[in-house]
Amino acid sequence: MITAADLPETIPVFPLPGALLLPRARLPLHIFEPRYLAMIEDVMKTPERLIGMIQPYDIPSGETRLHAIGCAGRLTAFSETEDGRYMVTLSGISRFRVTREVDGFTPYRRCEVNWTGFERDRGAVETDPGLEREAFLPLLGRFFDERGLSTDWDSLREAEDELLINSLSMLCPFDSEERQALLEAPTLPLRRETLVTLIEFALHGGSGEERMQ
Repeated sequence: MITAADLPETIPVFPLPGALLLPRARLPLHIFEPRYLAMIEDVMKTPERLIGMIQPYDIPSGETRLHAIGCAGRLTAFSETEDGRYMVTLSGISRFRVTREVDGFTPYRRCEVNWTGFERDRGAVETDPGLEREAFLPLLGRFFDERGLSTDWDSLREAEDELLINSLSMLCPFDSEERQALLEAPTLPLRRETLVTLIEFALHGGSGEERMQ
């Protein structure tokens, strides 16, 4: 098991609206902005190769701030295109809480982070004893039909609990605040309950603001 002592106190962060990474899940990214190309190059020189994915939000003054909780991923796949873009994959390691943003000379943002409280992320794969697939999958089917989405239903039926719930949390078309709620769910059963609530509200035509109240 990876402990907090094994993880760095400061990590680069990638504030990407709508991009959700969860522990033990994988997130492919297409990198083309110069500051994030520089970030990837710097990260590849570190032993941990960690990047913190985090949701940004705007305040009335026009400033872009970061949510308190994000998820760090290890850079586990990398390729470069002929025109200099990077295609990478992050494998989720652990959530973190931002302590403070670090001033510095890098073109990308960095934060001091605290890994305490997320020990479950660095342990064994989670299960969800309360998951009733006979009810959940038809609900998901109605949501996919309404959104014009398609999927491999046989794979969903056979997927382990964590893979099923986390994959859907990452892939379903929710807004940034809804994805943040899924990220912050402390356990897999609570994430599944949050996911079901978001799907039910979407099917009943609830707005994003209503869903989060």
